[in-house]
Amino acid sequence: MELLSGADMIARFLQDEGVEYIYGYPGGAALHIYDALFRQDKVKHILVRHEQAATHAADGYARASGKPGTVLVTSGPGATNAVTGIATAYMDSIPMVVLCGQVMSHLIGDDAFQETDIIGVTRPIVKHSFSIRHPSEIPEVLKKAYHLAATGRPGPVVVDIPKDMTAPTERYEYIYPKKVKMRSYNPVARGHSGQIKKAVEMMLKAKRPMFYTGGGVVLGRASEGLTDLVKRLDFPITTTLMGIGSYPQSDRQCLGWLGMHGSYESNMAMHHADLIIAIGARFDDRVTNNTSKFCPTAKIIHVDVDPSSVSKTVRADVPIVGPAGSVISEMISLVQGKEIAHPEALAEWWQRIDGWREERVGKLYEPSKSGEMLKPQEVVEALCRVTRGEAFITTDVGQHQMFAAQYYKFEKPNRLITSGGLGTMGFGFPAAMGIKQNFPDDDVICVTGEGSFQMMMQELSTCKQYGIGPKILNLNNASLGMVRQWQDLNYKARHANSYMESLPDFHLLIEAYGFTAITVNTIDELEPALERMLADKHELVFLDVKVDPHEHVYPMQVPLGSMRDMLLSKTERT
Repeated sequence: MELLSGADMIARFLQDEGVEYIYGYPGGAALHIYDALFRQDKVKHILVRHEQAATHAADGYARASGKPGTVLVTSGPGATNAVTGIATAYMDSIPMVVLCGQVMSHLIGDDAFQETDIIGVTRPIVKHSFSIRHPSEIPEVLKKAYHLAATGRPGPVVVDIPKDMTAPTERYEYIYPKKVKMRSYNPVARGHSGQIKKAVEMMLKAKRPMFYTGGGVVLGRASEGLTDLVKRLDFPITTTLMGIGSYPQSDRQCLGWLGMHGSYESNMAMHHADLIIAIGARFDDRVTNNTSKFCPTAKIIHVDVDPSSVSKTVRADVPIVGPAGSVISEMISLVQGKEIAHPEALAEWWQRIDGWREERVGKLYEPSKSGEMLKPQEVVEALCRVTRGEAFITTDVGQHQMFAAQYYKFEKPNRLITSGGLGTMGFGFPAAMGIKQNFPDDDVICVTGEGSFQMMMQELSTCKQYGIGPKILNLNNASLGMVRQWQDLNYKARHANSYMESLPDFHLLIEAYGFTAITVNTIDELEPALERMLADKHELVFLDVKVDPHEHVYPMQVPLGSMRDMLLSKTERT
């Protein structure tokens, strides 16, 4: 029998669970836990400079590795500073366990110093939460937390730990629980075979089919099976922002991604389809536009591991609750040896799609000329060329995010790491830190804007302390670009608080933290600067690229329209 304090149980459990990194910031209510971590050397704690960065770093680590991220914060402001990152993970279904120190149990409810009801605060944005009532329950509760975070539809789990539960003077038996028993939690392991068979029958009879796949395919590690299925059927496929990379973007059958700033051909094809096979996607508003006008001639097959997501926004004709991987595998077995019923109709469908593609060739943007201010699109295209499309790309939120998703061609899943659901400025840089720790020999590049970067730029200090070396590509237009774009379109170019009239000299700022900065002003300087940035995979380099502040992101769906209603440029619309 091994007797451990509550704090030592936490440290030992993290070791036994195989946790590599824990991101956090100490404070009084969590100090017993920090002392226990200090007295072991298997789990590495990363001291961030802000608790929001801890959650984003753990989030990035989880997205790239597939393993739950782990966060440790103190009570009160430490816990509330983590709320934005918890919500970010929740909206994108990212597995994460957040350990929150809390005031002593006898003080809870007394408005004690640094007390916050963090379970109450985070209830709408977590998959589940626990409060430790006795030190002896710590191993079982933590095992449940990691199991819940990583299974079914993944998500963040908060564990609230009063300080007296971790007191070093009280010791209890520690046994690592190898299994989890949760009577009320039984996520589905496979879809309903009858529904899958019905879906496949519809797929084989379709004349204008479209695969529409999302983050559930990426999270479910189902990309390989999806590619096999799509190839067998020769159907077109589009993805959501979160699903980018689940199918190789360079392949002929991939129409890009869809929705608010999706490709012209993907939005047009979705609108005119007669069958939509949605897998691991939730029909959010950035895809559907006006749901009453969404894909009016299409029957819908909807596959999702979360039963509450199926038919939530758009009614499914064939609902299938199950993990993407197992459902796709069963679909593959059912289509083997079968022929589609209307091959001539599918050929005509491809002709229409190819026509939509050809309409936009050479019309996406006007490249800059030598000596002119760079266009953000060509910066991202150059980055894709130099990295051969193989880098991990993180983004913050705004125009740069859309340009990165549109012009960097992702061939693999888990390579675009972005805040899709919550749209969190400040996400990209700490997320890149978490990824770089798990993939130290890969290119990890945060594509950001000067507005987003300044929200988490203090983490340069964290990178210096731990030798973390992501690259930072700042598309600097001296404004909140997406806000300014909406103001141009809807507010007669009244740019209320969207221009940043006072910006730091990023070159001096980065050097003050002890890193290399490069400034680019013209197209002739761009590729040499990118190659210099990428020369050392382990060195943090900041590339500040001055881009045209008047450039807009197109296509752009017309609000309250159908999927085919798009602005194609400042002067064109469908």
